[in-house]
Amino acid sequence: MTESRWGCAVALVAGPAVGVLGSVLLAGGWRACGVGVNGAANGLALIFYGALLSVIAAVWWGVLIRYVGRGRWNLAVALLGGTVGSAVMVWIFVALLQVPHGYRC
Repeated sequence: MTESRWGCAVALVAGPAVGVLGSVLLAGGWRACGVGVNGAANGLALIFYGALLSVIAAVWWGVLIRYVGRGRWNLAVALLGGTVGSAVMVWIFVALLQVPHGYRC
């Protein structure tokens, strides 16, 4: 399998996984603090936020595997970079959206 196909395959799995992880963490934070109007409104917002995070993470993983993952050891570097980048994306995602409009828990 070529690098471009590996990049697409990994991006299709890792992107949605990162989006779901970010949405689950954000939903837990919102539920603990009682943020939002009701469950339906929060669910719709989480769908949009999770989809956005999924697309960004899929592009991140695809580019890393495709361009960095060439060679014997570079694939490990690409996987490590993808994991660290995804963790940073989820952290920023939850940190920015956990307390909307200055609401304090």
